[in-house]
Amino acid sequence: MNHEPNGLMQYGLFIDGEFTADADTRWIDVFDPSTEAIVGRVADGSVDDAKRAVDAAASASRAWAATPARRRSEILRNCFELMVREADNIAQLISRENGKSLADAKGEVAYAAEFFRWFSEEAVRINGDISTSPSGAAKTIVQYQPIGIALLVTPWNFPAAMATRKIAPALAAGCTCILKPATETPLTAYYIAALLVEAGVPAGVVNVVTTSTAGKVCNVILDDPRVRKLSFTGSTEVGRILLRKAADAVINCSMELGGNAPFLVFDDADIDVAIEGAMVAKMRNGGEACTAANRFYVQRGIAETFSKRLAQRMGALVVGDGVNATTQLGPLVNAGAVSKVQSLVADACAKGARVLVGGHRVERTGHFFAPTVLTDVPPNADLLRDEIFGPVAPIVVFDTEDEAVEMANDTEYGLMAYVFTKDLSRGMRVADRLESGMIGLNRGIVSDPAAPFGGVKQSGLGREGAHHGMLEFLEAKYISTNW
Repeated sequence: MNHEPNGLMQYGLFIDGEFTADADTRWIDVFDPSTEAIVGRVADGSVDDAKRAVDAAASASRAWAATPARRRSEILRNCFELMVREADNIAQLISRENGKSLADAKGEVAYAAEFFRWFSEEAVRINGDISTSPSGAAKTIVQYQPIGIALLVTPWNFPAAMATRKIAPALAAGCTCILKPATETPLTAYYIAALLVEAGVPAGVVNVVTTSTAGKVCNVILDDPRVRKLSFTGSTEVGRILLRKAADAVINCSMELGGNAPFLVFDDADIDVAIEGAMVAKMRNGGEACTAANRFYVQRGIAETFSKRLAQRMGALVVGDGVNATTQLGPLVNAGAVSKVQSLVADACAKGARVLVGGHRVERTGHFFAPTVLTDVPPNADLLRDEIFGPVAPIVVFDTEDEAVEMANDTEYGLMAYVFTKDLSRGMRVADRLESGMIGLNRGIVSDPAAPFGGVKQSGLGREGAHHGMLEFLEAKYISTNW
């Protein structure tokens, strides 16, 4: 990493333990969504650069897989401690390139660092087993080995956490990897790469490649027979494309895709708890999260009260530049994101929805949209089908438990769902019926490195976090013998 004369951050590609750039390097500008000013630039990797990254990962693969688990664990613990040391700097960087409020960014850094700590502990617990076959004729030995070189593709909305959630289990399992971060927020990934070097990660074990031609670069990596794993976080649309490509070489895939999280509030819910949960579930990262509450289903008896109180809380949020300490809601990531949210709100209103607060762009420099609450949202409104990815809460009234569950499950997605009720038996009953990989029962946030994160239906394949996350980077080998 170096700084240009104007003070902007600049990173070359991170390949084989070094940041590389030369006179012929093409660059990608990185913008602050709050001000639309350039805050840095990163190298624009080519197909040849991608091949170099695979070569580096392959050269380091055997030695890293053979590194004792305790040593891998210690290195990951070093990564955790360095992220904690650099937390303020990383949070500032995230706010600059992503736009999220500084408070949200600090929360992300703490969450991201925890993946290094959790998987430092899991690295020494790759346990196999020995059993006797039912016939008594053989002993069955099962052991786990690193799956091989992994391509890790991460989105822009959590530039630190999505990187560490993939890098940490890959390294714990003994895999080498190539990280391709989003070009909207690549600076954080490169900053973390520098910390990995300081932590003792050997050259070639982690490589970082940014590119403006993601399709070509990912394709050439997946075409290499040495690459055996793809871990992707992003839209379902792009996930389908990558799954088709990975199928050509039968590459093992973990896919964390889109969401359309329902937020169910029953008449007997503690309304204070439900409002607090709604603010976290909806407004974390300004709504730009796959786990964000996308559809609010509120039982008729408390619908009016809940709607008014949520509108009051949303309308009182301080909108401003992400790095401003008083900001509670920063900008969306780019102009396209604002246009999409505006279009979804306009569609809902044209079909009969009523705006309680917000409903418009914020007229200032940057990509801002006002915190918005809509009521009387009709079932054919697009924002009940599409992932909003913005600070908009559409509210739909329901009467019965069956009706709420039916509406909640009426989607191709199944990542996250929220249920608020004082009746634990109802809460567990509804949770069992919801088609979702994760449920927040009287909680507005559930993400935890120690828990298996992932969805069902078209929200993805596999799990990240917990022991499950490391198993995604391991292959089971069975040996039959007797003695």
